[in-house]
Amino acid sequence: MAIGVRFSLFLALLLLAAPIQRVVRCQSDTDGDAAEVVDGGDLGIVGDDVQDFGDGSFGSALGVDTTCVFPKNPPRLVTAGEETELLVGVNNQGDAALKVISIKASVHFSFDHRMLIQNLTVQEFFNATIPPSTQAAYPYVFVVSKYLQPGTFDLVGTIFYEIEQHPFQNTFYNGTIEVVEAGGFLSIESIFLVTLGAALVGLFVLWAYGQIQNLSKGTQGGGWNRATDSSMDEWLEGTAYAQSLSNKSKKKK
Repeated sequence: MAIGVRFSLFLALLLLAAPIQRVVRCQSDTDGDAAEVVDGGDLGIVGDDVQDFGDGSFGSALGVDTTCVFPKNPPRLVTAGEETELLVGVNNQGDAALKVISIKASVHFSFDHRMLIQNLTVQEFFNATIPPSTQAAYPYVFVVSKYLQPGTFDLVGTIFYEIEQHPFQNTFYNGTIEVVEAGGFLSIESIFLVTLGAALVGLFVLWAYGQIQNLSKGTQGGGWNRATDSSMDEWLEGTAYAQSLSNKSKKKK
């Protein structure tokens, strides 16, 4: 229990004190090791010079614990087509030194974990040795396909290592990630909805304007007729035409 607490504190201090440090050692003065990212594009193709364990499954070694954190990304948001980094923590409480070989991950459908969507980049480490009673953290950078639709998916991350030339593996992460589109709010669906809404508003404005114009013309036409009749009466007053109209009206009565 105390070892697990110290390991968690180690990762927390790592994130706070050295968020940009690539490979971290503690409790030892071992040789520094270089890490090489073998990137085969969006599909995460493994290079020929990378030691690949194939599809074989190995057990985990006794006394070796792993975990991972997403630095400055607690919601585990992954932008499609862009790099995402996580830190893999390894705690070697065994009796022999541990040699880290590689880290890889894959993306699966959440509703059916057996359905593989994408194999991600394999990252190889050279001379990455962790002595007994030592903790270390390694970065893993991956890119999900830019064509992957936004949504919730499962990410499975595995670290491969050797102890006395015997291969082992640990699953450091088996959980969900949220894939989002690059560009945030301005997605294709958002642009379509905004354009459709603007078109509907424009049509409504044109319809309302036409109705107002029709009402305005009707009001002006009625007023003009009444004004014309009044002015004509004034002009015809006292003329023979006016007298004839007056006589006709009297005869009707």
